[in-house]
This record gives sequence, structure tokens and C-alpha cells, in this order.
Amino acid sequence: MDALAWYVVLGTIAGGLVQGLSGFAFGLVAMTVWVWVLAPQVAGPLVVFGSLVGQLLSIRAFRGGFDRRRVCPFVLGGSIGTPIGVWLLHYIDQTLFKLTVGLVLLVYCPLMLGLRTMPRITAGGGLADASVGLIGGMMGGLGGLNGPAPTLWCSLRGWSRHEQRAVFQVFSLSMQSLTLALYSASGLITRETLFLFVLVAPAMIVPTLLGVRLYTRFSDAGFRRLILVLLSLSGIVLLVASVPRLMVR
Repeated sequence: MDALAWYVVLGTIAGGLVQGLSGFAFGLVAMTVWVWVLAPQVAGPLVVFGSLVGQLLSIRAFRGGFDRRRVCPFVLGGSIGTPIGVWLLHYIDQTLFKLTVGLVLLVYCPLMLGLRTMPRITAGGGLADASVGLIGGMMGGLGGLNGPAPTLWCSLRGWSRHEQRAVFQVFSLSMQSLTLALYSASGLITRETLFLFVLVAPAMIVPTLLGVRLYTRFSDAGFRRLILVLLSLSGIVLLVASVPRLMVR
């Protein structure tokens, strides 16, 4: 394999391990490697495809917490939000968008880590959940960031780790499928992208399944801390990727 292929596989292995462990963040981890060798037009579909494969491989991890009535509002809201986010691509600066998200994550998540007990939100019901799904869908369509909003919201709901993972993993699975379909319809899936898909799919298997095994060792409190740590690191990645691009303008 050439250097490009090795970079793609390395990013896939790192992202797959975190995906299996937490149920999200494949793209944010993989992009720390891919950003140096892949154009955004190629990296975007590759992140969506890798995340989709990871969700399918780790689907057993949340079977015990799946509740259709709990998941459906998120998916419904996200299905509306994703096309809106894709439309907003033409009007919103992605670099500024990702910088803003990174700053929010980097302030909010360490603050929550410093609290002994997480605040819990029980109000709003399905309408509030659908609204969060809408936000997640818009962020996913706009910048491939459909994970942070529902992930944070599930933590604030006070659900068990299995219930949390069931929601944001089914949500991500649905949104990634929709996004990949939109990419295909818009002609973003090229021959080069398909070749890289062939590299990513088998490279996901072992690290993702290993991550799922590690996930079973976490308590509910430990899983919430893991989510906040990963989201904090995601904020750092977004800042590191965004600030240099703004400075050269």
C-alpha cells in the first residue's frame, strides 16, 4: 500500500476503537490522521461510511437499552435537520462553525467533569428530545458533527449507559445512512472514495469489536465521565483544525 492508504487505515483503526468504546466520535478521531492527506470532499464521505460501519459492528452493545419510543423523537428530528444542515452549507462558514462548537465543548464538558453529580433534566419529554435530534441533524449535515448534541443531552437525561448508547447510536446510524444517501445523490461518492471505502471496512472490524469489549467494563458513572472526556478532546481537535485556517485568511 502507498502512504495515503496507510494513513487511511491508521485513522480507521484509531477511530474504530473509540467508536466501539463510546458509540460515537469515529470521525473526530479519524480526522486527526486523515486531515493531513485527504481533501475535505473525500474525507467527508469517508467519515460517514466509517462511522456507519462502526455503528453496525457495535450494534450488540446497546441491545439491552433500546426503547423505540425513546429513540424515535431523536431520529424524527434528525431526519428533518440533516437536509437543513446540508442546505446551510452554502451560507455558513464551516471553519467558524467548527471553531464555535469546539469552544462550547471545551468549556462545557470540563465544567461538567468537575461536578460531583451531573445535573439531570427530566422536563420536555419527546418534544425536547426531537428538538435535540433536529439540532444534531443540522450539525451533521453542516459539518459532520451529529454526535455532540444528542450525546450531551442523553447524559443530562440521567439514563443508564445502555439507554444512552442506544439513543445516540441508533440516531447516528440513521443520520449517517441519510447523509450517505445525500452524498451519493449529489455525486460526492467518486471512484477514489469507493476504493478508500474498501480499505476502511475491514480495518474497522478488530478495533471496533475490541472497543465494545472494553465498554462492558464501564459503570454508568464511568461511562458518563468517558463521554465528557471524549467530547472535551473533540473540542480540542476542532480548535486545532480550525484556528490555523482562520489565521491564514
